[in-house]
Amino acid sequence: MRFLLDTNILIPLEDSNIPLPPGLANFVRLAQEHGHTLVFHPASEEDINQDRDVERRRRTQERLAQYTRLDGIIDCPWNTQETNRNDACDNKILFALANDAAHYLVTEDRVIHRKAVNLSIGDRVFGIQAAEDFLRRLYEPTTVHLPNIKDVPLHSLSHLLGGDFFDSLREDYDFDAWFKRNASNGRRAWVYWIEPGKLGAICIYARKENDDITGRGDVLPGASFKLCTFKVGEGCRGRKVGELFLKAAFKYATENRLENIYIHGNSGKQEILFELLRDFGFSEYGRYEDDVVYVKPHPTAAPDGQSSGLAAFEYFRKYFPHYRHDGAVRKFIVPIRPVYHRILFSDYVSPVAPQLHLFDSTFTAGNAIKQAYLCHSQLAQIRPGDVVLFYRSFDAKAVTSLGIVEQYETLNDADEIADRVRRRTVYSMDEIKEMAHKPTKVMLFRLVKHFTNPPSFAWIEENQILKGNIQTIREIDDNAYQKLISHAS
Repeated sequence: MRFLLDTNILIPLEDSNIPLPPGLANFVRLAQEHGHTLVFHPASEEDINQDRDVERRRRTQERLAQYTRLDGIIDCPWNTQETNRNDACDNKILFALANDAAHYLVTEDRVIHRKAVNLSIGDRVFGIQAAEDFLRRLYEPTTVHLPNIKDVPLHSLSHLLGGDFFDSLREDYDFDAWFKRNASNGRRAWVYWIEPGKLGAICIYARKENDDITGRGDVLPGASFKLCTFKVGEGCRGRKVGELFLKAAFKYATENRLENIYIHGNSGKQEILFELLRDFGFSEYGRYEDDVVYVKPHPTAAPDGQSSGLAAFEYFRKYFPHYRHDGAVRKFIVPIRPVYHRILFSDYVSPVAPQLHLFDSTFTAGNAIKQAYLCHSQLAQIRPGDVVLFYRSFDAKAVTSLGIVEQYETLNDADEIADRVRRRTVYSMDEIKEMAHKPTKVMLFRLVKHFTNPPSFAWIEENQILKGNIQTIREIDDNAYQKLISHAS
């Protein structure tokens, strides 16, 4: 794979006087050790030539030779005579990425990240931490863990309020006064600790009743759930922390029968967050002063699927955790070995063991919602929105978990497979390469739930759900599915 390095990545790499950002050295090491190509755009060379620090400019220019310079560059049609130099450089780099001059761009420039989202290539632009995590998941999977999310009273964080983690929030309003007021009122937050005492991410939340969410009389009727402050620090981006906050929000709203989830956000700073929200069914509702308001409907009862006018997966995206399982949707039992089950579904606890409640203070969110599964099944008919029931083979021999298919395709190129599963993978690059010797089914899916009463293989046979061993993906009819779900729940 080819990684295009932005100027703000190249300069610290080549200047020993600038401390390397955390993760950058390890990203470069992993890329070089495993045969990936680090490239730079001629526009970055032009950018470096503008550096007024003559000695640093000379050092950087000399050392650029160890990286590959992109050639055959097409003129960027997005630039005009009115485009300033910095924007023109950004546009040239993004245009090259959009035209597949590289697989990914690595940059710490938040403006470029926002532009990439608007160009629908945001998922191909990494910050340093996300780029390192991507390669670690491929080559050092045993060392990559999903983060622990803790539910804490807001007042327990008061001693950290003066720290630089909250500086970006203070830029927009009197955050300190707001924090103290809500801490005194007993508000709570989900947090991720990078290390003891060092905050990496926070989501402050609140239950609301009949709230005017725009300040202009646009009231969400009944009980709603507000994500008041949502910040993932630079040091833990790419680790699915934001997705885990949303997972916690969905579960909280479900257990407390809250009909809507909403958030206010800064349109100039939080486009990456907005992209995440849209991917999970939020839509822009309006504005509150200078902020954009995003709302996700979260009905307590599932809307009728067939009359909704939505395809099965889009229905699921909009109304998660509700999903379509009517007769128009196909259902499959998918075998998964214990080693992958433990990684994909690390928050699954067998019913014979004590079940942790999600919002106990000891809660750790074991896995994200968006997952990937690879196999050599001959089955080709799986579609987005279909229901997949995961059967843990060998030890448990039971159907433990339910997911909804997002994408399903056959690939035989290891790099292409890695590209598809890059932010979800539990497979090492060696495993992907081994599987790619044969046509490989790549299933991207979203986890809905684990079962409290997992149907065992013996029960499945006894109730004629399937006959014979479950060694590959197998389809079941609607009657068998309804019987299995009734037993599992």
